[in-house]
Amino acid sequence: MTPAELFRFCPRCAAPRPADNHAQSPLRCGGCGLVFFFNPTVAAAAFVHDPAGRILLIRREKEPAKGKLGVPGGFIDFGEAAEDGMRREVREEVGLELTDVRFLVSFPNSYFYREVTYPVVDLYFTATAVAPDRAQPLDAVVSVEWRLPAEVPPEEIAFPSMALALEKLKEKTG
Repeated sequence: MTPAELFRFCPRCAAPRPADNHAQSPLRCGGCGLVFFFNPTVAAAAFVHDPAGRILLIRREKEPAKGKLGVPGGFIDFGEAAEDGMRREVREEVGLELTDVRFLVSFPNSYFYREVTYPVVDLYFTATAVAPDRAQPLDAVVSVEWRLPAEVPPEEIAFPSMALALEKLKEKTG
């Protein structure tokens, strides 16, 4: 179920949503005229490099994609810039501070959580770890490891958008 499908009634006046408008965005209420847009949520993650050119990978502790490899990142909070949210998520998940943050690429994604499939726009950055030897598994991370991008099997990557971003990274770094 998508977020748009959860709204069967107008959130302002409680008028029933027309049957032909259940999965569409925006919700257009025939009762009060409210127009409500369902937009994707935004997530940001970083391919964090060490001086040897390796990237930091995390092993996910929770679903979705429990046990798969990912890069540190997560959802952006209200009022937060993408770069700030990505830095916060990296600190929360692996305890690292970053320098040389640069945007790499974005891709659409879907994130299934508690019976709802959320549309997501994933923003991927590259960055350099200030003290790479301090990386540790923290929030929702089982383990951390450093690998050269070419050594990461695509089938081990947690999300399709992340696998595409890894391919883009490989193209840029040769």
